[in-house]
Amino acid sequence: MHVKKGDKVVVIAGSDKGKIGKILENLPKKNRVVVENVNMQTKHQKQTKEMQQAGIIAKEGAINSSNVMLYCDKCKSGVRTELKIENDKKVRACKKCGTVLK
Repeated sequence: MHVKKGDKVVVIAGSDKGKIGKILENLPKKNRVVVENVNMQTKHQKQTKEMQQAGIIAKEGAINSSNVMLYCDKCKSGVRTELKIENDKKVRACKKCGTVLK
């Protein structure tokens, strides 16, 4: 997959197009990712020992990984990436400005 857990991404397709968030979970076998505050779904939750309060909770749903791009803070947009070697390590860099992406 072209994105990892913890990456800052922008959604490029779907109803949440343009939203920026951090990847919370990668699902590589299904080619999907869970991004914070994107594709919010409601769930009716029963009361349990762990969760004392019952009710309707909102949680993020998975979206296809092809619908997200890495976000570059310098360019302020979603960018394609290239691999660079710095200090004998491969790092991802922005194709537009060349900044190393975290």
